[in-house]
Amino acid sequence: MFNIDEELKKLPDKPGVYLMKDEKGQIIYVGKAVSLKKRVRQYFQSSRNKTPKVNAMVKNIDEFEYIITDTEVEALILESNLIKKHKPKYNILLRDDKQYPYIKVTTNEKYPRVIKVRKVKKDGAKYFGPYTSNGAVNDTLDIIRNLYPIRTCKLNLEKDIGKVRPCLNYHIGRCLAPCQGNVDERVYMEMINEIIMFLNGREEKLLDIIEEKMKRASKDLDFESAARYRDQVNSLKHILEKQKIVSTTMTDQDVIAMARGINEVCVQIFFIRSGKVTGREHFMITDTDEQARIEVLSSFIKQFYLGSAYVPKEILIEEEIEDINTITEWLSQKRGSNVYIKVPKRGEKSKLINMVRSNAIQTLDKYSDKIKKKMKRSKEAVQELSQLLSLENIPKRIEAFDISNLQGVESVGSMVVFEDGEPKKSDYRRFKIKTITGANDYGSMEEIIFRRFNRGLKEKELIKESKLGIESFSIFPDLIMMDGGKGQVNVAKRVVDTLGIDIPICGLVKDDNHRTRGIIYENKEISLKKNSKSFNFITRVQDEAHRFAINYHRSLRDKKMFKSILDDIKGIGDKRKKSLLKHFGSVDNIKSAKLEELSNVDGMNKKAALSVYNFFRE
Repeated sequence: MFNIDEELKKLPDKPGVYLMKDEKGQIIYVGKAVSLKKRVRQYFQSSRNKTPKVNAMVKNIDEFEYIITDTEVEALILESNLIKKHKPKYNILLRDDKQYPYIKVTTNEKYPRVIKVRKVKKDGAKYFGPYTSNGAVNDTLDIIRNLYPIRTCKLNLEKDIGKVRPCLNYHIGRCLAPCQGNVDERVYMEMINEIIMFLNGREEKLLDIIEEKMKRASKDLDFESAARYRDQVNSLKHILEKQKIVSTTMTDQDVIAMARGINEVCVQIFFIRSGKVTGREHFMITDTDEQARIEVLSSFIKQFYLGSAYVPKEILIEEEIEDINTITEWLSQKRGSNVYIKVPKRGEKSKLINMVRSNAIQTLDKYSDKIKKKMKRSKEAVQELSQLLSLENIPKRIEAFDISNLQGVESVGSMVVFEDGEPKKSDYRRFKIKTITGANDYGSMEEIIFRRFNRGLKEKELIKESKLGIESFSIFPDLIMMDGGKGQVNVAKRVVDTLGIDIPICGLVKDDNHRTRGIIYENKEISLKKNSKSFNFITRVQDEAHRFAINYHRSLRDKKMFKSILDDIKGIGDKRKKSLLKHFGSVDNIKSAKLEELSNVDGMNKKAALSVYNFFRE
C-alpha cells in the first residue's frame, strides 16, 4: 500500500523528475524540480493558491515516483521525453510528431550530392533547414539541379568510380558523370561551394560570381558556357525577386509567438535562415484556459526542440518564460554552440515578433469550426449576460477597466472595448495615473473612470457644435465592467452619477484563488456556471483588460529604467541617448558594444564613446 505522507518524507533534496499516477497506475502528470523534496510536497499542502486544474489532479493522485538526475538540465530533458512518451492528462501537450525535411549536402563523401533527408546526423555533411513542406524542399532541389549538373546517384565513388556506365542524367546534360572518373574534382567542388552559398542565402554574392564567369566566357569566345551562365543568372534573379529579407542580422533565427482563444492556443513559429523566411508552422494546443501564457510558451519550446533536429543560434519569443536559463543551457548543448533566447522589446526583432503574432492570430481565427463560429457564440454570450443582469437591451458595446501597479509604483489603468462580444482594439485606451500616489486601486480607478467619461462629455459637446467629428470617447458603452467587486462598482457608479450619466455597471466577484466566480450588479451577487457562455466571455474580457494594463505598466517601467541608466553617464545628453538607442536597439546591446562600435554612432566622439564604455565596465 502506497502511503503518500510517508513517501513525502523520503523525498531527496535533489534535482529530478516526478511522475504522478492515478489508482490505475496511469501517469497523469510529469514534472521536473530543482528540489524534488520541496516541489512534490507543495502539491499536497493547502489548496488555496492552486488552480482548479491542479486541485483536480491532486485528488486523482494515488501514488507517485521520482527519478533523480545530476543536473536541472538533465531533469528538463527527461521531463520532456516522458511527457512525449506518456502524454499525461494534466500536462500541456504539443500534439505534433512532424519530422521536418532538410537539405543535405554530402560533403563527407567524394563528389557530394544534394539530397532531401528527415534526420540530421553528426556525419560531417552540411544540413540546411528545416523546411515546413516537402514542396519547398523539392522546389529548391529542382532549382539547384537545373543550375548545376551534379550527381544524384548513391554510388560509392571511392570504390565504384570507372566501374559503371553513366546514367541517363549524363546523356541529357543533367550530370557530369563523375562515376567515369573524368571530372576535375576541383571544378565539381566549385559547384558544390556555390550551391552551399545559395542554400546559405547568399544569392546576391553567387549572382556576382556567375555574372563574372559569364563575362569571362564571352570574352574568351566560349559562347556555349556564356549562354549556360546567362541562364543561371536569369534563374537566380527570378528567385531573388520572390524572396524577402525580413532580418538584417543574417543570423539563423526561430521566431515564436502565440494567440489565445477559448481554451486553446495557436503557437506560430517562423524559421528565418540568413535573414529570409524559409518556412513557418503553427501548432494548436488545447485545454489551456487555466495555464499562464509563459507556462504554455515554456512547454511548447521544450517539446518542440526535443523533437527538432536543428536548433538555430537565436530564438525570439514574446516574453520571459519559465526555466529560461535551463532551457538555454540545454539548447546550447543540443546545438553544440551558444544559443540565445531573446525577448525583444523594440527594433527589428520586435517587429518580427509582431509579424509572427499577427500570423498566429490569423491562423487561430481560421483554424476550426469552433473558431469560425466564435462571433455567433460571442453574441450569444452577451445575450446570456444581458438576461442574467435583466438589462432592457442587449449591450452592443462593453467597456472593461483594470488597474496595474507594482508595489504602488507606476500605477496605470486600462480600458478595453468589446463590441458584439468581440474586442475592438482600435478603441482600447491606456491611462497613466496622475493624481494618486501609492497602491490605491480605488482612487486610481476613480481617476480613470472620471477622465474617460469627462472627456467623452466634452467630445459630445464639441460634436454638437460641429467642432469635432465622432471620436471613440464620445461613444459611451451600454455596459461598464469593473475588474473588481462591490467596492470598484461603487467607485465607478459614484463617478458616473456625478457626471449625470446613466450606464449599467457590473463588477467581477472572485474566489480565494483570484478567479471570477460571479457578477455583482445592483448590490446583488449573481452566480455564474463555469461552463456557461457568459462565464467564458467575462473571463475573456477580464484577461484582455489585465493583459493590456500589464503591458502598459511594463513599458513605462522599462522606459523609466532605461532613462535612469543612461542619465547617469557623463557627457551623454538626450541627443546622444537617442542615437545610441536607435543604433543598438536596447541598453543591453549598448552595454556589450565595443569601443569602436560606440565611436561609430552618430553624434558620438571618442571621449563620449569611452565614457559609455567605461560606465558599463566599472
